[in-house]
Amino acid sequence: MKKDILRKLSDENNGYLFTAEVLSHKISKTYLSKYVKENGYERVAHGIYAAPDVWPDELYLLQKMNPKIIFSGETALYIHGLTDREYGRIEVTVPQGYNAVHLRKKKIQVRSLKEDLYELGETVAKSGYGNQIVVYDKERAICDAVINRKKMDVQMFQTAMKEYMTDSSRRLQVLVRYAEKLGIRDEVMKYVEVLA
Repeated sequence: MKKDILRKLSDENNGYLFTAEVLSHKISKTYLSKYVKENGYERVAHGIYAAPDVWPDELYLLQKMNPKIIFSGETALYIHGLTDREYGRIEVTVPQGYNAVHLRKKKIQVRSLKEDLYELGETVAKSGYGNQIVVYDKERAICDAVINRKKMDVQMFQTAMKEYMTDSSRRLQVLVRYAEKLGIRDEVMKYVEVLA
């Protein structure tokens, strides 16, 4: 039954319904619209509806609408718990040639990188609301922090470095490998030697 399919899709997506996904199950927009109204769903973005008990997850929704983005910079540090201070604005990285005008209009900080560097350290983590999002891993987030340290708040940078170096799951070999690829091996080694 259509209703059961929609309920199942909503459960699988933590209370969200995506028009494209619903249509792929041969359910019409008209039926979706009726279901959304009857069950109190709210339109939170183009083609995305949230159940009444769902608190909109900004990062998750942004990624659903822009599958090419990878959360990076201070946003990645925050997601990984390497800073206790929430990011001032969302930072993402996109592949070179990606049209990010719509993201910049939303005051999102966007960096473009060549494909090989764009994918370096890509992983999946949970947003603050428990949804799966694509983000740079801790090692890549630390490399990016070293690259952008002059633009970052000193306190946030120091906290991130200390948190990473005391993290039992840190992978120093991976950190050094990334640093080499990004051309910052010497700078990263300075911090590793001081904090290790």
